[in-house]
Amino acid sequence: MKNTLYQSFWRMHFYAALFITPLLISLTLSGIGFLFYTNVENQLYDKYFFGESGKTEVLSIDDAVKLAEESYAGYKTNKIIELEEPYNTRLSMKNADGNEKYVFLDHHNQIIGGQDAGYTFANIMRNAHSSLFIGGTVVNYLVELAACWAVFLLLSGVYMTIKARLLKNTKQTNKRQNSRKFHALVGTIITIPMLVIIFTGLPWSALMGKFIYQASQDHPSFGTPLLQQQPPTSDVSEIPWATRQEDGPKSDSGHAHHGMGADMGYMANPNQLSVEKLQNEIDAMNISKPYAIIYPTSEDGVYTVAKSSNTGVTGLDVSPYDETTMYFDQYSGKFIDKVGYEDYGILAKWFTWGIPLHEGHLFGWPNKLINLLVCLAFLVVIAWGVRTWLLRKKKGLLSAPPKISQKVSIPFVIFMIILGILMPLFGLSLIAVLLVEIIINLATKNKLAKKEVN
Repeated sequence: MKNTLYQSFWRMHFYAALFITPLLISLTLSGIGFLFYTNVENQLYDKYFFGESGKTEVLSIDDAVKLAEESYAGYKTNKIIELEEPYNTRLSMKNADGNEKYVFLDHHNQIIGGQDAGYTFANIMRNAHSSLFIGGTVVNYLVELAACWAVFLLLSGVYMTIKARLLKNTKQTNKRQNSRKFHALVGTIITIPMLVIIFTGLPWSALMGKFIYQASQDHPSFGTPLLQQQPPTSDVSEIPWATRQEDGPKSDSGHAHHGMGADMGYMANPNQLSVEKLQNEIDAMNISKPYAIIYPTSEDGVYTVAKSSNTGVTGLDVSPYDETTMYFDQYSGKFIDKVGYEDYGILAKWFTWGIPLHEGHLFGWPNKLINLLVCLAFLVVIAWGVRTWLLRKKKGLLSAPPKISQKVSIPFVIFMIILGILMPLFGLSLIAVLLVEIIINLATKNKLAKKEVN
């Protein structure tokens, strides 16, 4: 039974690595790129982030928004990002096709220039990491599946390392054994930090991420707190993860212009409070920068002012303790309600810390350095795993670990079921693996039967 258990782990470890290695390399390299997006963008977009237009006339923020929308026809502003000095203000704009543009304003609120959001360094790295530039549900599931199988590879690798006593000093070793030992050593060392990186990235995943968020919403004492009013309709890309999609307050629509379309931007509503006046309210409450102002998108929506620890925007992230989502009436500017870190349940708090830890900016440069070292070590583990296989591979053969028994290893089955429950997409893939295994066994038996008949 012991040999059966080890052999089961070895065969599954081999085939899993064989199929998902290209994806793991892509995810790791793009993850390394995203670790340093703020450093790269500070240099790459120096003109936009810190430059000046050269114009001396001071515009109000509302006049600047109007000028930007005239300059970039078809685009409407949905967010204003106010950053600490020396960063410039950034407008986030979208058109009817869903394309996004960033427009930067200097300290006079004069336009410096604009960027296509899809081609910024941060968004390129993000798209490569989450959807391989391809996008779509299938690709998102594939990326999540690779992460799930990486968990299996790490855990099964630790088991085999301990079981085979690979780290024990031996006198006579060949090149393949040395390679296998190094692969096992580095893999064991990085298992825990790598698992932390993987699981703190799961809030973005296609299937498990939905389960996590739904659990957070369904159990507010454990996850995300609920505000007992109609939810705001503001865009959520700059709102903290823990408060996205939750119920929020409405503005008093008594001042609303009735008949206005629900999807109209703020310019279609002449009764809406100006952003300049809203900022006066924000300043009066001593709300410090950085923060994002998200426009209402309906006549009963609210202004949302968000300070988040996981925006993915250079210069915008704050400490998890400082996360706050505040709601202001879009007509009067009156503060309605807020949700802060102290209101979060344990699950929301975990991911408020976990996401910036995953992104590498929770505790500054040490966080980036640790994540970088773990990612590089993971690439080394992959390379040495391939090397070990090539050293034992016979020419013209796959040289997969042999299946030495037809018996089913109960401990292996239990382990896989537990992982399948914890990671639903992994569990679904196991069913597919089982079906393939059954088909292969049936085909093998049919061949043997035909040979006996002949």
